[in-house]
Amino acid sequence: MSYCVKDILRLEVAPALGCTEPVAVALAAAAAVSLLPGKAFDRLDVWVDPNVYKNGLAVSIPGTGGLSGLDTAAALGAAGGDPARRLEVLDTLTPQALKQAKDLLGRGNVSLHLLSDRRGLHVRVEARNGNSVAEAVIEQHHDHIVSLSLDGIPVENTPLLSAGRGGAAGVAELEAWLKELPLDRLIDLADELDDDDMAFLEEGVRHNMALADYGLKHGPGLGVGKTFERLVRQKLMQKDMFLAARMLTSAAADARMDGVKLPAMSSAGSGNHGLTAILPIWAVKDYVECDHRTVLRAIGLSHIITAYVKSHTGRLSAVCGCSVAAGAGATAGVSYLLGGDVHHVAGAIKNLMEDLAGVVCDGAKAGCALKLATAAGTAVQAALFSLHGVKVKPTDGIIDASPEQTMRNVGALSTEGMIETDRTILNIMLAKRIATLAY
Repeated sequence: MSYCVKDILRLEVAPALGCTEPVAVALAAAAAVSLLPGKAFDRLDVWVDPNVYKNGLAVSIPGTGGLSGLDTAAALGAAGGDPARRLEVLDTLTPQALKQAKDLLGRGNVSLHLLSDRRGLHVRVEARNGNSVAEAVIEQHHDHIVSLSLDGIPVENTPLLSAGRGGAAGVAELEAWLKELPLDRLIDLADELDDDDMAFLEEGVRHNMALADYGLKHGPGLGVGKTFERLVRQKLMQKDMFLAARMLTSAAADARMDGVKLPAMSSAGSGNHGLTAILPIWAVKDYVECDHRTVLRAIGLSHIITAYVKSHTGRLSAVCGCSVAAGAGATAGVSYLLGGDVHHVAGAIKNLMEDLAGVVCDGAKAGCALKLATAAGTAVQAALFSLHGVKVKPTDGIIDASPEQTMRNVGALSTEGMIETDRTILNIMLAKRIATLAY
């Protein structure tokens, strides 16, 4: 099956309110409860794979005053979420729903179960009301509801099942198609963006810049972005395109990881990927001569390359996708924006992979702002180096002769080489959590 750039935007780019792992749990809970008579429930059971568990352990949930945890996300989704809103399921939260969720948690009526041997994105929620049980299952994509059932009977005639966005089959087929494309064809896709696509990309800029502006104004979370700005004001750092990219991207991550109730335009299933894919390019535009449509095409290319890398690495892994996937997208977009050709884009991607392939993912949390700052700055550096003839040699480590094989190598590192690393990271986080609860 043949796809086009519109399919990439439709299946891989969408607004998301809050970190997408807790949001996926909230969505499954909201979908399950919607099947119960009167939407009444008295208990929730949640099962998740290790990577969803890892990413949902410490990140704040929007609109809750700093609450975190996947059990909390499930309670919130069940009490006040709108499953029709998909990745913005928690946008409908009310103070009453928040109180109901807290009461449910306080009574111990939400149980979270880790499926330690499960591979791939998986969320299952059972909602109970007396003897009645409703179930929702999400797999492969954060908003892809693969099945719904009430008292063991499948519920199929509902718009909540994911046919609307192409479903898992659509995403899997898209990824299979992307994997076969050479880099020059991926770049050509950016030239096929039409006015509607441009308007959608502009919407993504607005969403992600709103988060960046909030982060720079208020300094939420770790305050990385605002600290950069303060250092510039104190003349301790010089604001150039490197720092501008780091400042915008980290400020947006500060706001998002702190649970600010503003949506991010996600990329390849991750809001932080979306911040990294968009904001470095938006920052660089102020330092070069370029027209607005070229900027948006560069952002479109960034989404395309991000999706390409994620098709090799998988949705969730022990490797930081903001670094190697969205970072690759951003450096490709910056290279394109600066007038680079396919060879410059290829060199930039290889430079970035050499620099950031070892960055691990240890869950979503405030500290992600530091990693996004690094990814954004490195994306700009990798592009500028490539444009000036600095390109990592194919004899170096996991870097190969072609950018396509280099990205495949990073995929193998993520999916095959880092399995034990992923388990170790999660074990460390679990041990720390147990020690904290005991204390």
